[in-house]
Amino acid sequence: MSVESGFKTFRGSDGLWEEEPVEKVASHEGWLMDPVYVNDFYNRLRKKLFAAQPNTGHRLIAELEDRYDVTVITQNVDNLHEKAGSSHIIHLHGELTKVCSSRDQFDERYVRELGPDDPDIQAGEKAGDGSLVRPFIVFFGESVPMISPAAEAVGDADIFVIIGTSLVVYPAAGLVHYVKPGTPIYLIDPENVSTAGIPNLTHIRKGASEGMRQLVELLP
Repeated sequence: MSVESGFKTFRGSDGLWEEEPVEKVASHEGWLMDPVYVNDFYNRLRKKLFAAQPNTGHRLIAELEDRYDVTVITQNVDNLHEKAGSSHIIHLHGELTKVCSSRDQFDERYVRELGPDDPDIQAGEKAGDGSLVRPFIVFFGESVPMISPAAEAVGDADIFVIIGTSLVVYPAAGLVHYVKPGTPIYLIDPENVSTAGIPNLTHIRKGASEGMRQLVELLP
């Protein structure tokens, strides 16, 4: 979704995992081994995000709120949907602009938003519970607590749209199975994606922005 905004995906060709090993910067073990290195990685990424702007795809999704009750469920950790104007967003994998306690990253008392003028976690910085501050990111192997409200939202949907995902990363890939029978599903992705066993699916083989333009024309 955010590639057209100049914000790289983690997977795929030329993704962030080709620059940094996933086990080093996005696992609990990597955090324990070198929290300063992990924080520095996300500090750099956060600065890139603050310079990024929503693309046409983000804006068209936000504009759908004029016609529909829209819930955005995203695996991305950026805030470009918010910048584009979407009002109801479920972040499955955390939010790059936020930091938290490393003892309990979902303790809301210690979740804090960073801004462009204060984008960095400092070495040795402590949260209110005395633990080291860490990125508010769901590392590989950690629980995904927002998957339950996401599944509930999918089950209520009358139209389900999937944009720019391989449908192989769980638990998010399993959300498609919560769609009510008969619900139209639209997949926007220029790549070949395995959609076997997914009924009522229309694959729009375009990038996020061009695909959203076509989808807007197709929707009632």
